[in-house]
Formats: sequence, structure tokens, C-alpha cells
Amino acid sequence: MPAKGKHRRSRYGSLTRGFIAAGTGGAALVLPLIGATSAGAAPQAAAAEKADSVIYAVMSGDSLSKIAGDHSVAGGWKKLYQDNREAVGANPSLIRPGLELTIARGAEAKTEAEAETPASSERADRSERKTAPAAESDAPAVETASYSNDLDGWIKESLAVMAKHGIPGTYEGIHRNIMRESSGNPRAINNWDSNAVAGTPSKGLLQVIQPTFQAYHVPGTSTDSYDPVANITAACNYAADRYGSIDNVNGPY
Repeated sequence: MPAKGKHRRSRYGSLTRGFIAAGTGGAALVLPLIGATSAGAAPQAAAAEKADSVIYAVMSGDSLSKIAGDHSVAGGWKKLYQDNREAVGANPSLIRPGLELTIARGAEAKTEAEAETPASSERADRSERKTAPAAESDAPAVETASYSNDLDGWIKESLAVMAKHGIPGTYEGIHRNIMRESSGNPRAINNWDSNAVAGTPSKGLLQVIQPTFQAYHVPGTSTDSYDPVANITAACNYAADRYGSIDNVNGPY
């Protein structure tokens, strides 16, 4: 049985810094709170400067566009997705609650001092309305975990699971191989080839034998090899290990 891949995500602690504002005729001067008489102030400030990112846990109702807006990410949701592509996967529209995203520091909302000054806040709002670019019409929204109970839905749900686990593959590559292997019948079984003679017939949409299904089964999917999503996902996991991707499979595999 091939060794299972292990994914490890680095975690970073979230550091916060205090601010004070010195009013100068309506303008706000924002300075870091560093105590001159504190022996540990300088090292703490240096450590804060080195912390260049924070971790954000996705909540229900979030989207990359909303998160990027809330944290004033320069470059919007596209930059946020670029920085977290490995964690998010191939589909930026599909982010699930609990997923951890790395947000670069410096791409944060207004400071507390600005928020406490109504005049400066109002000016900032006016400035943002003047300079903010038009809303991106292609900004992704969070997809609901609802798929049709047919071949199209099975493939799309499998792609979502694959993206979460870093398994490569495209809709076209999966569909092409399914039509060759089973014509889209999730209960298809081969009872005549050498695998069947050995007692391990090929089953399901992508005709996977039981030992292969067990070795490449992906957590979160059914343990029934006839289950369409489990069958597709395990087969794509196997194909990725052996061929680089299901997209590279164009015949018996």
C-alpha cells in the first residue's frame, strides 16, 4: 500500500499593537505604544515588526471577497486567494468554516484611534468612496454544499473534496475517464477480467478494485466503493499518485 501523503500547515500567532493619537487641528498622528521606561519594550516592538501575518479562521457566511474587504487586503480577494491557494484549493468560491487563511499584516482595517475620531472617520469614508475601485463583478461567493444527485453533481462534489486535500484533476478529465470506464453507471462492475478472476472485480464509476479503493480512500467520503463521490475521489487520488493526475489517464489504468 503506498504511503499516505501528509500535509502540514505552519501556524502563526496573532500579534497586536496598541496605538495612540495626538490631535493636531483635526489631523490624527498615529504612534505605536512603546514605553520608554519599560525594559522589555524594544524587544517586544522588534518582535511585532517581524510578525508579518495573522491567521484568520473562516466563519459561516464568509467569502474571500468579504474577508479581503473586512481586512482591507491590497489586491482584494484575488491577492488573498493567491496567498492561500494551497489551503483553499482550486475553487476560490468554496471555502468552509474553520479553514485558516493567512492575511498579511499591514492589510488591516482602520486603527482604533481613527475609529474613535468621528471627523477623521467621516473624512476617511469620503476618501474611500472617491478612490475605491468599482466592485469586482467576478468576486466569488461562498458556495453551499449542495450538489445534484447525478453525474454532474458527483463530479463537482468530488472536485470540492479533492481541492481540500490537494488532489489534482479537472471536470473534463474525470468525466472523460468515467464515460470510458462505466458510461456513468455508479453500480457498474467488471466480472470477467483478471481482477475479477482474482476475486477483486473493478467497481463503480471509475472501476476501482477494493484494495486500491482502501489504499487511496479519502477521509470524509463514504467507505462504500460504489458510492459515486468516494469512488471518484479515491480513483483520482490513485491516479495522482501514479500518473500525476486523472487528466493524464487516457486508457486502462
